[in-house]
Amino acid sequence: MRALRSGVGVIGVLLLTTTGCQQVSDARPPGPVTYTTSPADHGAVFLGPGDCSTRGEVYREVPCTSEKAAARVTTRYEGQAPGTSAGAICPATTDFVLHVSENRSAADENGDGTVPQGYACMRNLEPPHPGDPGRGGGPRTVVGDCLSASRGGQVKETACDGSGEHPPVYRVASAVTGRDRCPSSTALYVALGGERPVGCARRL
Repeated sequence: MRALRSGVGVIGVLLLTTTGCQQVSDARPPGPVTYTTSPADHGAVFLGPGDCSTRGEVYREVPCTSEKAAARVTTRYEGQAPGTSAGAICPATTDFVLHVSENRSAADENGDGTVPQGYACMRNLEPPHPGDPGRGGGPRTVVGDCLSASRGGQVKETACDGSGEHPPVYRVASAVTGRDRCPSSTALYVALGGERPVGCARRL
């Protein structure tokens, strides 16, 4: 048996205000949900690059031409993700991340019957695409995304069109290699990761 944990909303954003240089972070809880599927439902590599899956209470690998296909694997990684989150190295427009594990109690270290195996970066076959810039979701914060302000100095990604739970206050206008390369209009520095790890966010 194999188990999948949905990684939607796991990735947070670390930000530095330009005024007090205080570090704040996105407080979205991971809230992983466990799904099960049968090994008979897939080939030699479960959810390999280019494979498609269903969505719902059970994620299953299905042909991408199937009417049940809902999302495609854009990138597949084995083992544990480097750093704190898999989404950090998934493609920028990833809609959600599936953490793939195999139930093998004999090899389990903590007794829960689950051994981590890797993760898949997923893209929905049809809209909506929460990972697209400005849509307010996905595991990564990218240029074009908007952020809301909340109590305690924390910010969260939200839809730029105002359809989210909180209205947008900032928008990531560009990604640069260092804070000193952000324009003077920058109101917030956002940690994005990658080759251009600093996001320059302006107030809306």
